[in-house]
Parts: sequence; C-alpha cells; structure tokens
Amino acid sequence: MINYIIRRLAMVPFLLIGVTVLIFLMLMALTPVERTALYVRDVPRNERVLEGIIKKYGLDQPWYVQYWRWMFGSTVTTTENGVTTVEHVGGILRGDLGYSRTASQPVAELLARRFPASLELTLYSVVPVIAGGILLGVIGAVKHNKPTDHIVRIFGIVGWSFPDFVFGLLLLMAFYAGTGWFPPGRVSDWANKIIMSPEFNNYTNLITIDALLNLRIDIFLDALRHMVLPVITLAYLWWALTLRVTRSSMLETLRQDYITTARAKGLSERTVIRQHALPNALMPVVTLAGGTVVGLLSGVMIIETVYNYPGMGAAAVRAASQLDVITVLAFVLFNGLILVMANVVVDILYAYVDPRVRLD
Repeated sequence: MINYIIRRLAMVPFLLIGVTVLIFLMLMALTPVERTALYVRDVPRNERVLEGIIKKYGLDQPWYVQYWRWMFGSTVTTTENGVTTVEHVGGILRGDLGYSRTASQPVAELLARRFPASLELTLYSVVPVIAGGILLGVIGAVKHNKPTDHIVRIFGIVGWSFPDFVFGLLLLMAFYAGTGWFPPGRVSDWANKIIMSPEFNNYTNLITIDALLNLRIDIFLDALRHMVLPVITLAYLWWALTLRVTRSSMLETLRQDYITTARAKGLSERTVIRQHALPNALMPVVTLAGGTVVGLLSGVMIIETVYNYPGMGAAAVRAASQLDVITVLAFVLFNGLILVMANVVVDILYAYVDPRVRLD
C-alpha cells in the first residue's frame, strides 16, 4: 500500500510540469504584445515603447527561455538617466500569474478572492450530490424493473438532458421572482456591509463558517438562504449522472456469481447489498466522484452566472467574454492543477475500495 502511494505521488511533479507546458504553449500562441500583460498592467500603444518592453522581459527569446522565466521568474535590470533599477518579475511559482484586465487586479488576487466562494458552494453541494446519487442508483438497481426503478430512471434521464441554465432560471422564477424566498448572489446587501466592516473577522473567507465564528447566526442563515437554489440545481444535475453510473455498476455487480453464492448461503438481502455488492460497484463511482468535486471546485460557470454567484466560474465567463486571454489561461492552469491533485487522491482511494489495484 505504501509503495502504491509513493509511486502515485512520484508521478505528480511530472504531471504538473506537463500541465504547465501545455498552458505555456497556449500562451506562446499569443503575440509578444499580448503576452506583455504577464508583466505590465497597461499595454502602451507606442510601438517604440512596446519594443522596449518586449526586449526588457525577453518576450522575443526562445520559448524554453520564456517558459523558465514564466515558471521561476527573473531579475530585470534597467538603467535610466543614470539610475539602475533591479526588478523581480514573473514566476507562477511565486504567485505571479499576470494582470487581469477585466478585474483590474493581478490574477493571483482575483483567484484568492473568488476561490473561497466556489469552495463554499462545493462543500455544500458535494455531499448531497454524491450521497444522493449513490443512494438513488442503488435503490434503482435493487428495485430493477419495478415502479421505483422506473421513477429513478425518469429522474435521471430528465436531469441529464435538462439544460442547467434553464433549470436554474425556472427555480429563480418560482422561488425568487414569485415568492422572493431564495435570492441570487452570495449574501444580502445588509449582510455584505457587516462582512466588509472592521468589526467582522474574516478568518477563512467562507461566509457561513466566518459567521459562526463571529457568532452572527443571522449572516449564517442569510448565506445559506442564498445557496439553496445553486445547491439544488447542482445536486439535481449531478445526481442524474451519479445515479445512472451507480445503477449500471450495481446491476452488473448483482449479476456476479459471488452475489448468487452469498444469497445461497442464507445471507440477508441487506447484508448482500451492503457488504458484497456495494463496495465492488463503487469503483466507477469513485472516479466520477473525483470528477464531480473537480467540476464543482473549478467553478460551475453557467450556474454561478445564472445565480450571480461571485465564484471562479463567473469570473472566468466574464474574462472570456471580454477576450482577457491571460486571465482565462490562468483559470485553466488553476483547474488543471486541481484536476491533477484530484486524480491522485482518486487513485489512492482505489486502493482502499479495491485492493486489486494496488501495485506490488
């Protein structure tokens, strides 16, 4: 088991290097003028000044030299009017991802500001998504071809084929426009003023947790109220996929010979399902669960846009709509890193779910 984990962890640096190389090659598709946004906030229009910036930051050098600078940064020395200035620039390992034109701030600061919102939405969505999908999938498989199974299948088909933005808009019309119960956004205006005030301590930037730590139950309830519709939308759409995969895997497992043997031994149906069928049927579900967490954590773009939820997905949509390529590629890089780490965690979970996948 330890050797298996070590081998999986040893692959992480190579995977991360591969991700960074792919993202950088996308950057190299831009012109040197467009890549100046990695180092300067305002791109000048004067051609002579632009040429000076390109020379200064080595944007006309070979790609591997620029990749090294992009990864690790560099020291730029300039002399003007007899004054020598030493400047440390670039380096994603130092947190320098460039400047976001749409957000008017460094990309690293934009990610730090938007990531807690997406993380909070993920934490409240992932448990009902995975647990609900597995439960419905198991029920559908156990009640195969019975009315309960037909209801579960219809539920899954409708959820899988329903456009997420349409479902979100329907919920908004029913529960906000019609009743005003669950508004969009992250918190109400009155709660936001308190959160931004000096009296409120932002320990984690997760509003529900910080509200409890500040003993503000009213802000906690207001934040939950704003997350009800996004969580329901995400849960329903991801439930549909999870239950379909769980149901198919469970049906295949229930047809195996060892399940027939377990039943022939006189074991109760509940014992057969819980101890013999379910653990073996969870292999594809574990993979799907990892992808679900990555999808939620990366920021579900359409859902955050529909509900005006200030997460990473909404920021990425805005950057893409305004052709802010530097910001978009930074989000792609961040999502790629999350995906690599999630796959490593899933691989390690495989060893606990099914010992057969362990390496000697």
